Amino acid sequence: MRFRTPSRDEILTGPALKTMARIGGPAVIGTLIFTLYNLADAFWIGRLPPEVSAAAVAGIQVSWPIVWFLISFIAGFGGAAVSALVAQYVGAGRPGEANTALNQLFLLSAGFAVVAGVGGYFASPFLLDLLIGEGAVASAAALYIKIIFVGLPTMVIPGLFFAAFAATGDTITPLLVSGAGTLVNMALDPFLVLGWAGLPQMGIIGAAYATLISQGLVTIAFLLLLRKGSGHLRLDPRQMVPQWGWMAKGLRIGVPAAIGSSSMAFGFVIMTAVIGRLPNAEVALAGYGIGDRVLGILFIVTDGLGTGLTTMVGQALGAGARDRARELVRKGIGALIVILSAEALFLWFVRYPAVALFIPGREDVIAVGAAFIGAFAVSMPFLGTFFAALSIYRGSGHNVPTMILGVVRLWVLRIPLSYVFGFTLNLGADGVWWGMSLSNVLAGMVALGFLLSRGWQRSVVEPVTPPGG
Repeated sequence: MRFRTPSRDEILTGPALKTMARIGGPAVIGTLIFTLYNLADAFWIGRLPPEVSAAAVAGIQVSWPIVWFLISFIAGFGGAAVSALVAQYVGAGRPGEANTALNQLFLLSAGFAVVAGVGGYFASPFLLDLLIGEGAVASAAALYIKIIFVGLPTMVIPGLFFAAFAATGDTITPLLVSGAGTLVNMALDPFLVLGWAGLPQMGIIGAAYATLISQGLVTIAFLLLLRKGSGHLRLDPRQMVPQWGWMAKGLRIGVPAAIGSSSMAFGFVIMTAVIGRLPNAEVALAGYGIGDRVLGILFIVTDGLGTGLTTMVGQALGAGARDRARELVRKGIGALIVILSAEALFLWFVRYPAVALFIPGREDVIAVGAAFIGAFAVSMPFLGTFFAALSIYRGSGHNVPTMILGVVRLWVLRIPLSYVFGFTLNLGADGVWWGMSLSNVLAGMVALGFLLSRGWQRSVVEPVTPPGG
């Protein structure tokens, strides 16, 4: 299929789902490639000698919630603010102000990323000790996470640029740039992890280096592209001088989203710690890690559709077209629920061979991973409403509800339910999985309540004052 970036008029008046799919289609392909990258990491590490493969897979699973916590705060702040401001200014026919927002938010996000990377590098031993203690898993995680923290800015900046391009309706350009980088990462994995072509077998360290190299290339490509200019977007050093009014606006929109996304990410840190306290934690973490990656397949289409929903709702609100925004919300929620239901049903039937593909010969890990997928898939339709709410509020620029939803899903529901089912009721790993599943059901219902309140319908873009007004 050949994708073409829809115009502003098409976004504001064209067929809702068709236009959403045109924006989301390239994002779907990008998410697919990124999901394949995550699966490739697990696939090649699972091919290490059996005595080290499970510890290495579990080591990555322990490391990523910590890294993702910091990425989520910075990306949640920058991505949410740039999505709302760029989309609504473009929708209002004011592209110059959209570009100023991009430059100011790039300055903020890059600074935060450098500070977070340095802090995470030195704090990682303490954080890992809280999660897993000593042992093979902890040793593998320590090797991996420090390399990842060195390259943290290269993992944050591309996400900001993706959000900016998507807000204008262009998801093709970031697909080409990020997709190429991800393919480079996948190609490097077997050479660096397993030592193909005479290279040393670096195991989990090789996976970290592959990520660092590929993300660095993606960041450089985006910087060069935007320095030259693409559509409405251009990096201009003159617009990177701090303008406190713009920064205050970005913080006002982005900080609640950052708190919400990072609280969800930190919730996953705590969930990893909970799983790490189960009997035979290495098997539980490895099964959870592979199952979590396989479940990512479910989110491929919904992530893309959510990107389209964010862009179109943002531009509609910026243009003052509330009826159009309400139409988009109704149709977007329905599409997300239908797609997730169909995907969850399919994955339910293939859960055992899907896990076995990534760690052959480890029947104990396969059984745990399949059980996790089975329990989680039951709740996936309810996440359609939850994901829709996040996309809608992101486009509107009102992110306090997203913050509340993130906290409720992880801290009020998932962590307590998983602990009670897994430990208080002594159901072990199965109890943890079903506690996670129930939290998705309840979070979807809460998200629906927020959407019915219609607080998302206000634009965050100030109207232009007419001359003499």
